[in-house]
Amino acid sequence: MLQKSLNSVIIQLISLFLGFFLSTVFSTIPSQTGDWGIVTASFIVTINEIISKNIYKYIKTKYTLLSIRILNYTRIGIVYGLFVDAFKLGS
Repeated sequence: MLQKSLNSVIIQLISLFLGFFLSTVFSTIPSQTGDWGIVTASFIVTINEIISKNIYKYIKTKYTLLSIRILNYTRIGIVYGLFVDAFKLGS
């Protein structure tokens, strides 16, 4: 039981860190020219909301697929990474 719980926590942390890394990639590479920043941000938010809508349709049961949980934690990591980048730019 403890091993299964520990494996779940490790997978969740890896997914969060992957999402944090992806948010850095998504926010820096397209906006290097300076004129794609708003378009990229709106695209990321739109994709994030579509994924959220679909994930929370399937998460109603206690037992969800591992891939859906990994996608959800990656999405949460992307949102967290974007907030951290916004705070870095604001200071």
